[in-house]
This record gives sequence, structure tokens and C-alpha cells, in this order.
Amino acid sequence: MAKIQAIRGMNDVLPQDSVVWQYLEAQVKDVLDAYGYSEIRMPVVEYTHLFKRSIGEVTDIVEKEMYTFEDRNNESLTLRPEGTASCVRAAEEHGLLFNQTQRLWYQGPMFRYEKPQKGRYRQFHQIGVEAFGMSGAELDAELILLTARLWKSLGLLEHVTLELNSLGSSEARAHYRQVLVDYLLQFEAQLDEDSKRRLASNPLRILDSKDPNTQDILRQAPMLEDYLDEESKEHFAELCHILDTNGIRYVLNPKLVRGLDYYNRTVFEWTTSSLGAQGTVCAGGRYDGLVAQLGGKSTPGAGFAMGVERLVLMLETLQLVPESARQTLDLYLAAEHKGLQAALISLAEQLRTAIPGLRLRSHCAGLKNINAKAQQAGATLALIVKQNGESLCGTLWQDGSPQEVNAEGFVAAIVAALNKQV
Repeated sequence: MAKIQAIRGMNDVLPQDSVVWQYLEAQVKDVLDAYGYSEIRMPVVEYTHLFKRSIGEVTDIVEKEMYTFEDRNNESLTLRPEGTASCVRAAEEHGLLFNQTQRLWYQGPMFRYEKPQKGRYRQFHQIGVEAFGMSGAELDAELILLTARLWKSLGLLEHVTLELNSLGSSEARAHYRQVLVDYLLQFEAQLDEDSKRRLASNPLRILDSKDPNTQDILRQAPMLEDYLDEESKEHFAELCHILDTNGIRYVLNPKLVRGLDYYNRTVFEWTTSSLGAQGTVCAGGRYDGLVAQLGGKSTPGAGFAMGVERLVLMLETLQLVPESARQTLDLYLAAEHKGLQAALISLAEQLRTAIPGLRLRSHCAGLKNINAKAQQAGATLALIVKQNGESLCGTLWQDGSPQEVNAEGFVAAIVAALNKQV
């Protein structure tokens, strides 16, 4: 019988890797707490029309990448391909938006059917941040400053580049779209197949085509910045001023449009050259029309999402995970013989009570090679519990060196040794 395996592109995170995920998630939470963001949790399955209405029916995500199926009630459901639409749906459904400001964040798996490759999977994980009810450029700047602070805390700031652009209002973008289409139609036969298809459906996505011939054609194309409305220009100038004032370096990228239909005005990406082709580690922007598009009262919004797998890969590639994050145990506790197991478990409970946050593992298997097993488990200390008459004593191992701990004051001595480690 064939072995059961995971679905292609949907990967397990093993214990030796999950510690890096936990380190990243803890750093993110600390930064988000510092900016006053609150966590929201949404289901991974939504009605399909939520994503068709928000992302756009003619985007690559909706046309080619969504995991969509009918349930037993013949309703079309989709595993969420991104988090913003779900967050807007949840916030609107529970009355969190109208005449209010909200700063929310979430984390969890997303699903897209595409060719799996390093840093790009069919089940992938994102940490997303969404803010509602604030239309000024200062919010856009806060989102970027927040991410910059996170990169600094992770040691990644010198390894990422911020790219910025403004898409303008929906009216300005519609005007530019027609101008761009008129220009590209002159070269339709020379465009790559994806760009030909997008001419009628989503022509702005042609701007970030990776095809060299298409990029050559685009060099003489009209520029989006020349068609921005005055209000959007002022908004973008204010954003750049705030970033300049705070020492945030950025690159203006007039071809940055993002792959989702709901963006307007500010869009940004943090990119890196440390991951090869998969260079974007965080991306977002403003989406002032999305709440109304999904049936709510008009509410401005902005946000971003970062790819957890790519950030984990960066941290490991650049060797930026501190050893303290990989340390999984403070104490490995074992008994000299099976008759002491009950006493061993009682001692373990005493120690956990005495030292909150203690990471302790009790040995519940055979009694051979206990010290080696403690080292394999990553424990700083190993204690082999023995019996002296009616009292407990033991041998405490640290860095391969044994220390005998007498029965008198046994628990206090162990607590003192552990307090130096925890």
C-alpha cells in the first residue's frame, strides 16, 4: 500500500522549524501591540462571491488560483486566497466600521493553486494588518513605519527595499487605463500571451509583466503618474514627506500596481534580493472603496500582508534567528529507576509552579542514555533524580559536567539552578 503523503504545495512545519515561526510571530505581535492593533480571527472558508466582488473576477487569483467547491447545500465556497476581503466582511458584519476607526491584524493559512516553488506554496501563511476609518496619508505612513520597525527588530532592515507608487482615484485610474490600452493595442501582436489576455480585462497588470519584450514596449508607454488627480498627488506627497522626516528610504516604482482590483492611491511593497525570484516579502496599500463595494457604508481603509514562509526563509538564510529562540527546554527531568516515576512527576509539577514559564520535559521512556537524550532535546540542564532513604536527591548535568545535589534542600537547590537559566 502506498504511503500517505501531504498534498503537493501544502507543507508540514516540523518542530525544529516551528521555533523559527514562533520567534517571528512573537516579534510581530510585540510590534503590533506597540502600535495599538487588535487581533481578529476569521474562518478559512468564505462564500466565493466575496472574493469575486473584492479581488475582481478577471484577476489571476479568481480566474486561475482559487480553491472553490460546492458544499452539500450547493453553495459555492472558497478557501480564502487572501485576508483583506475576509477581514472587511467580518468587520462589517459585526458592526465594527461605520463611524469608527479600527486597527486590526490576523494571521493564518491562505490557499492558491499555483506551481509550488521555494517560498511560494499552495497553502501559505500570512500575517495581515488592516486599518479602517482613516483616510489621511499619516495612516499609510504608520503602516510603513510599523513594518520598518519590525524589519529592524528582526535584523532585516538592511536586506529589504521599500517600493512606492500611487494609483490615484478610481476615476483617474480609469482614464489612464484607456490611454494605456490605446497605446498597447499598437503593439498587440508583440505582447506576451498573458498581457494580450489582460488588455481587455486588467491592463494595469501588464505594467509588471516579467516578459522582456513587453517591458521594452512599456518603456515608451504613458506613465500613470501623469494622469493622477490633484488630491491623490497631494496625498502621495504628504506620505513621502512623513517617510522622509522619519528617515525611511524608498524607491518610487511607477509600474507597481499590485494584483488586486481594490487598491487605490498608495501601494507599496517591501522586496529583497535574498530569496531569488520570490522577492516580495510584504505588500499592501490603500483600498478606500472596498467596504462600500462589499455592501457597507463608505469607509476608507488601508493595510498590508506579509508572507510568513518567505520571512522564515530569509531569517534562516541570513542566520538571523538567535540561539535563545531555538532553545526549547530549560530542564530535562529523569528518574534513576521506574519506581521513582510518581515522585518524578510530583517534582516536575512543583518546579513548574515555583518557576512560571519554565520549559521542562519529564522522561517517560526507557532509562538508557538519558544525558544524550537531554542534549538532543535541547535542554540546558538535565536532572537524574535518585532516592536517599525517604528523600530525593540527584545528579544535575550542565554542559556535560555533573553536580551532585543532596537530599537536604533538594528542591530549593534545583529551583536556584533553574532561576539562573530562565
